[in-house]
Amino acid sequence: MTSRRARAGRGWDASPPRTGDAATAAAPRRGRRNADAATNSASSTDEAELAREVCLRQLAVRPRTRAELARALTRRGISAEVATVVLDRYDEVGMIDDAAFARAWVSSRHVGRGLARRALATELRQRGVDGDVAKSALGELDDETEAETARALAERKLRVTRGEPDAVFRRLVGMLARKGYSPGVAIRAVKEALAAQSAEAAEFAEQIDAEALSDIEVDP
Repeated sequence: MTSRRARAGRGWDASPPRTGDAATAAAPRRGRRNADAATNSASSTDEAELAREVCLRQLAVRPRTRAELARALTRRGISAEVATVVLDRYDEVGMIDDAAFARAWVSSRHVGRGLARRALATELRQRGVDGDVAKSALGELDDETEAETARALAERKLRVTRGEPDAVFRRLVGMLARKGYSPGVAIRAVKEALAAQSAEAAEFAEQIDAEALSDIEVDP
């Protein structure tokens, strides 16, 4: 006699559930998958929104390179995929422009701080500017302009520097070297500034051989 359990189809040899039963059983799984997909989509949207906020805050302070913004996003835990999408969009609308950034940086830092091309190249590299882009921007600063700026810096520093001519000379050359000027440019600029200051300084400057001293070590 067939047991009631077997007739009910609920034993170890029970038949597979009917189509309607299978659909009912699968419904919760589809619901979970849909919920997970919705959650992932919302998370991506939230992450992209955070990335945009981070970029806007950074750009509100001053222009930034793409590399600087990418580093800021990494620090906030933004994934590389989301960061790329956001930064690509900012590139498209012109909110990121490394070439324009480099030109403005070179102009402002040379005029404002008197930095030479060598120092400016280092700063651009630290900010992630591509080598060719940096080279193009630095090309707008020519040798004559750099020499004139070095001379002006030396003259200004000389007005407030006291001491023996030799010590003053080394101090001024060291100041220009820290701003990225080559030894030859720095020495010639200081020599010209000394020559214009006084008869004594001019006499000392006359004895300076800029070419011969271009490889000397100067005091910091």
